[in-house]
Amino acid sequence: MNLRRIALALLALSFCCAVTQAQEAQAKEASLILVNGKVWTENPAQPLAHAVALDGNKIIAVGDDSTIRKLAGPDTKIIDLHGRLLVPGFNDAHVHFLDGGAGLISVELGTANSPAEFKERIAKFAKTRAPGTWLRNGNWDHQRWNPPNLPTRQLIDDATGDHPVLLWRTDGHMALANSLALKLAGIDRSTKDPPGGEIVRDKDGNPTGMLKDSATALVVRVIPPLPEAEQDQAMEAAIHEAAAHGITSVQNLADTPEDESQPDVFREFQKYERAGKLTVRIYQGVRVRDWKMYADPGIVAPFGSSLLRIGNLKAFADGALGSETAWMDEPFANNPSNRGLASPDLLDVEKFYGEMRAADKAGLQLTIHAIGDRAIRTVLDLYARLEQDNGPADRRPRIEHVQHIHPADYPRFAKLGVIASMQPYHAIDDGRWAEKVIGPERAHSSYAWKSLLDAGATLAFGSDWSVAPLDAVLGIYAATTRQTLDGKNPGGWIPEQRITVAQAVHAYTVGSAFAEHQEKVKGSIEPGKLADLVILSDDIFSIAPEEIQHTKVDLTIFDGRVIYERK
Repeated sequence: MNLRRIALALLALSFCCAVTQAQEAQAKEASLILVNGKVWTENPAQPLAHAVALDGNKIIAVGDDSTIRKLAGPDTKIIDLHGRLLVPGFNDAHVHFLDGGAGLISVELGTANSPAEFKERIAKFAKTRAPGTWLRNGNWDHQRWNPPNLPTRQLIDDATGDHPVLLWRTDGHMALANSLALKLAGIDRSTKDPPGGEIVRDKDGNPTGMLKDSATALVVRVIPPLPEAEQDQAMEAAIHEAAAHGITSVQNLADTPEDESQPDVFREFQKYERAGKLTVRIYQGVRVRDWKMYADPGIVAPFGSSLLRIGNLKAFADGALGSETAWMDEPFANNPSNRGLASPDLLDVEKFYGEMRAADKAGLQLTIHAIGDRAIRTVLDLYARLEQDNGPADRRPRIEHVQHIHPADYPRFAKLGVIASMQPYHAIDDGRWAEKVIGPERAHSSYAWKSLLDAGATLAFGSDWSVAPLDAVLGIYAATTRQTLDGKNPGGWIPEQRITVAQAVHAYTVGSAFAEHQEKVKGSIEPGKLADLVILSDDIFSIAPEEIQHTKVDLTIFDGRVIYERK
C-alpha cells in the first residue's frame, strides 16, 4: 500500500511539473518537440516523461504527449520517438579528443592479434605516406598476442623504411620507436633513463625501441606537429565520432606530464567554435605546472562559453598497469622486483604540492591521474593537505582512473569531496590479464565502482579515448556486466563491483556534469537546461545488461538541433 501511495504521489508530482512547465512555456513556440517516447530525465522531481519541447538550444518543457504538443506552432518540427528511449546527452569526463581523431586517420593496431599482423598493418600504412613522414598513434595491445611479449624496433624496421616511427600502446604510457626515430632522438645504449621513465634494453644494454612513460618524451620532442590539413582531418573525425555515439560533451585532458601541445589543441577547438562547426562541448585541461597561464589573468574555473571552457589542470601520479608503471604498495605479482613508477610530477612532492596549493587558491580545478594504490593514496593525502591549508571551497578535486585502490581508501573520496573519474571499459579490457599482474587479492578492489558508490563517492564516467572507444553505451555495458572482452567471464570479472544501469547512466550524465561544475546547465532533461539529447535504439533499462552492447545511438541532438541520425 505504501509503495502504491508513493507511486501515485510521484505521478501527481510529475503531472503538476508538466502542467506548470507548459503554462510557463505557452508564450513560446517550440522549435522542436519529441513525443511518444520514454524520457529518462535524471531529474528526481520528474524521473520519467513521454515528451520534451525545445526552444532553440534550451529545453522548455518535459511531460506527457498532449501537454507538450500544445507548444507546437506552424514552424515546429516534431519527432515521433515510437516508444524509444530518450536520455540526456552523454558527457565523457576523460578524453584526448584531437589525439583520438588523429588515431582514426592513422594506422589502426588495436585489433592486431599477433606480431606478424602488427608488422603487416604498419608496412601497409607506411606505403600510403609521403617519404620521411612520421608514423604515429597506433594504440597497439601486446596482451592480445600469444605470448604477450613487447614488440621491438627490429620487428618493424624493415617495414617502415625511411619513416621514423613512434607507435603508442593503447594505455598511452608506453610507445615503440623504430631505429630511425631513436637515432633522430639521440637515444643509444649510453642514454640514461629519465626520471619517471624507462628505456627498455636488451640483454646487451641496447635500446629495444620500447619507451615507458617519461622516456617517450625523448622522441616526442623531435616529432613535428601534425600539418594543419591533417589536424583538421583529425578534428573532423573526432567530432563525427562523438556525434555518432551520443557524446555531446567531453573533458579534454593533457596527454602526459610532458605534454606541451594543449595550447595548439585549444586553438584548433577555437577555430571550429568560431566557424560554427563545433558540435561537442569541450572543457579543456592543461598541465598543473602551467597553472599561471590561467591564474595570472585571473581565470577561475570554469571559464568560457557553453561550447568551450577552461580552468582545469591535470597532473600525473604514476603510469599504467599495462606498462607496469602504475605505482603500487606491493610489487607486481608477475614481476617481484617492480612496484611501478612515480611520475615526474611527484618526484619532488613538496614542489608539486606548492603548485597544487597555488592553483587551488587561484580558483582552478585540480585533476590528477592515479592508477596504482600507492599513487591514489598519495593524491588523497595531498588533497587532504589542500583542504586543511586552503580551507573549505567548492573545488571538486578529481582523481582520474582510480583503478587499483586499497579498500581503506574508499571512504576518503566522500570525506574529502574527491570525484572518482573512471572509465568502465578499462575493466573489461584489462580484466583479461590484470590478475596475472596484480594477483587476485588486489583484483577484488580494482575498478571498484560499487564500493566507491556505497562509500558515498561521486562517480564521473568517461572513456579515456583514444585509449578506449569513445562509446558511452559500451561503457554502460561494461559497468553493469564486467564481462571481459575475451568472453572468459560471462558472470562478470569481480561481479560484486557491478553497478546498475541507472547508476552508470547517472555517472555519464549528472556525475560528469558535476565534475566540470556544469550540473546546473546540463546532465539532465529539465526546463532551462541545454538541449543535448540522445535517442537509443533499445531501452537499456529494461533489456538484459549483456544486450546493452548491441544498443545503437539512433539520433543525437546537440544545442537543439539534430547533428546525427543513424541510417
